[in-house]
Amino acid sequence: MNKTDIKNREDIFLLVSKFYEKVRKDEKLGPFFNETIKDWEQHLEHLTTFWESSLFLKTKYYGNPLEAHTKVDAAFNNSITELHFGLWLNLWFQTIDELFEGDYAENAKRRARKMGTFMYMNIFAARNS
Repeated sequence: MNKTDIKNREDIFLLVSKFYEKVRKDEKLGPFFNETIKDWEQHLEHLTTFWESSLFLKTKYYGNPLEAHTKVDAAFNNSITELHFGLWLNLWFQTIDELFEGDYAENAKRRARKMGTFMYMNIFAARNS
């Protein structure tokens, strides 16, 4: 397969959809997502908008990912660990590498790494507040 870079919303939707297929099947990550998300079609659209906004800076994303993840952690008895973030990041990188190559693909990896670190630190800080 001749890979190209991430160019548009359709590419991001493909990436997000393929990524979450893997996440939902993962024995460690799947329960958090499968028990929390009730409408996957809507969630994938929401996440596509998030990544479109993050990568192309032209779409406005409305939402609070940190609040959402903090609530999930609380609902699962504060059981999210660095292992979960590592698995999530590895699946994200794997999916990008399977589908795309180029500057936007590499930027999607960098942004995910930064977001994962930010979420990880803030989820643990929220446990103490």
